[in-house]
Amino acid sequence: MQITGMLYGSRLLRHVGFPATEILGPGASEDEIRDLIERHQTIFIKPLFKGGIGKKGKAGLIGKAQDLKTALAEKERLYFAEHRHGNAVAKANGVTFEAGVPAEHEVYFSITDDTRYRAPTMTLTHKGGIEIEELDKSEIATVPFDALTGLKAFVVANALSDINASKEVISPLVQQLPKLWELMHHYGMTTLELNPIRMRPGKGGRLTPVACDFKCGFDRDDPRVARLGLPDHLFASDISAFEQEVNLLRTHQGQSDVFVINDQGTILAPTFGGGANSLVTEVLGDAAIISSDFGGNPPYEKMKAVASICYRHFLKQTNVLFIIGGKSNNTDIFETFRGMGDALREHFSAHGPTPLYVVVGRGGPNLVRGLGNLAETCDALGLPYRFFGFDSAISEVVNYAKDVDKWMRGGGRAEIARLIGASEAV
Repeated sequence: MQITGMLYGSRLLRHVGFPATEILGPGASEDEIRDLIERHQTIFIKPLFKGGIGKKGKAGLIGKAQDLKTALAEKERLYFAEHRHGNAVAKANGVTFEAGVPAEHEVYFSITDDTRYRAPTMTLTHKGGIEIEELDKSEIATVPFDALTGLKAFVVANALSDINASKEVISPLVQQLPKLWELMHHYGMTTLELNPIRMRPGKGGRLTPVACDFKCGFDRDDPRVARLGLPDHLFASDISAFEQEVNLLRTHQGQSDVFVINDQGTILAPTFGGGANSLVTEVLGDAAIISSDFGGNPPYEKMKAVASICYRHFLKQTNVLFIIGGKSNNTDIFETFRGMGDALREHFSAHGPTPLYVVVGRGGPNLVRGLGNLAETCDALGLPYRFFGFDSAISEVVNYAKDVDKWMRGGGRAEIARLIGASEAV
């Protein structure tokens, strides 16, 4: 999840008119907090974390107050709280003040792409407010639906009937929940979760669904995300300077997904395709510096910029520049290899030569032109290389790159350094 909590969640929900609890940000004055308490009797104080990290309630990181003194004490306790859940560690930077919503019924709702159905799938239960894993399967409705027709009211109604939801909650939810598909679909989201939605009683006893917590994830390569005008810092967690630089180059054409695996590794592997990335990351192990997916037919300018960032951060320590991917359907191999080769020439010109062995495994449009262009670059720089085409098993190519890395460690790096007039030192 890239956005959690109601500070931005309530703003996003307003785009489709879905009711949300009233909220104040970390800059709220004492008068504003006092006024919120007077109007709602109870407020909740929650720390602001970047990205999604769960189990905050169970960790005691949600404060509750019915007077200003308690609210300010909870603000002091939680403003810079640190939270660890599994392997994830996050430090808060601020708090929100959220109005309490009295309700007898709480609802869990989410939409995400489900690989089982290859379709967007709604998950819904009328027993929300807790971890959904704790519920019996008979109390949870999981319903795929057609993305072209969207989430229709009858789909929600049938799901609620199947799990024996109370009749008074069905009509309000049927009217409101389909709006959430509009939010997800029109603004480039991949996942959307509300838990809980509290059913607030109004005049005449009619219930209104009110979102009290919000989580979502975006496809950052989808141009529809830009419609929301969200600040870039929302998508930055505790990541490296390298990852932040690459993320700034996101465009609709061409992926730029990177993660630093081992900043002391010796194989720099710009990878094309998610399947190839999974295999490469697993087989290379600690030798791999980054996990990446640069597929999606990136244009020359973007590929050159991404490669330049990779070289600037990691080429000095790299034994093997390993350019690897499956057989592409639409990525222009010539354009991507030309960008990476030109970036390599410029790096050597600006920073001097570095001992390096280039291994390539790829297939797709303009493969021969691309390999020829990259071979010319390697020849001009005096670098040894080995290229594999689409008829080579990717697992064998990965193992070849590992063997080359072992050879480089055993004296090959020194030999190449002598041939190209470079320093062997990392």
